[in-house]
Amino acid sequence: MTAETAVAQKHAAQSPIKVKKIGHLVYEVADVARTVKFWTEMLGFKVSDKNEFGMVFLRTNSDHHTIAVVENKKKDKARDDHGLRVDHLALEVASMDELIAARDFLKAQGVPVTWEGRRGPGGNPGFHCLDPDGYEFELYCDMDQIDARGLSRPPEQWNRVSSLEDAKAKPLPQRW
Repeated sequence: MTAETAVAQKHAAQSPIKVKKIGHLVYEVADVARTVKFWTEMLGFKVSDKNEFGMVFLRTNSDHHTIAVVENKKKDKARDDHGLRVDHLALEVASMDELIAARDFLKAQGVPVTWEGRRGPGGNPGFHCLDPDGYEFELYCDMDQIDARGLSRPPEQWNRVSSLEDAKAKPLPQRW
């Protein structure tokens, strides 16, 4: 075992973060309608929601979304090779308390947190931070589940907040 590996294992043992699963991927596309058609008609995904910013949320199981796509409006973000432009990768943790502990731990380690709170579709509280190369990732919990009716939470229940503490203090209704 190298000294670098030993240090990494020691820090991993100290981390309070226990990722349950890779949750969802959000990526930028040239044509949202074309991409949604591909995911739904070719791969069998279902549309859960569309928000007012043009983002479309797609699912393959009961999680509100597994993939979300948004139009690449910032031409300065376009890649020369026209490859996949990832907005963020999301990782699920088990609870709000674990989420807050994860945020506090990462901040204490000097990891930049770029956003926290609850947005809209999916209802999940979370926070975004940057890895050492500047890639954005999200830790979240409590993603809405789509039941047999196929209905997602209505926009009037999205209740956006800008901190994890507000998300914890103002939980969303359990039914819609």
